[in-house]
Amino acid sequence: MSQKAILGSISPLIPAAGDVENSVKFYEDKLGFRITHQEGNPMRMAIVKRDSAEIFIVKSDYIPLAESIALRISVKQIEKYYDELLTKGGDMIHPNGKLETKPWGVKEFVVIDLAGICITFYELINSESSS
Repeated sequence: MSQKAILGSISPLIPAAGDVENSVKFYEDKLGFRITHQEGNPMRMAIVKRDSAEIFIVKSDYIPLAESIALRISVKQIEKYYDELLTKGGDMIHPNGKLETKPWGVKEFVVIDLAGICITFYELINSESSS
C-alpha cells in the first residue's frame, strides 16, 4: 500500500526593497525572525526563519512586483504574537489590518513589509479542536 503524498511548509522568495540587509533587519527587529543564511557582500539573498515560517529575501528594486505579493502565515496564539508586535511599537501593523475576527473563521492582522509585501498573520478560530 502506498502512502499519500504530504506537502510541507512553503518557503516563498520575495523581493527586498532595494536593500536586502534593511529587509532582513525589518524581519528580525519587527517580526521576530532570525537570519539562517545569507549570500553576497553586499547581501543579495538571505533566508529568515521563525518557527516553521521561512522566507527567502532576494535583491530586487522592482517595487511593483513586491506590491503585488501577498502572503498568509498561520500562527498559534495569534493574540500573543500581535501583542509582541505592539510592544515593538506596532508601526509594522497596517492601520486597516488590526487584529480582528473575520466572518470566514479566522482571527487575523496585516503587516506591510519595507518592499510593500502584504503579510497576513492568521489563526483558525477553533484551531485547538482541529489540530
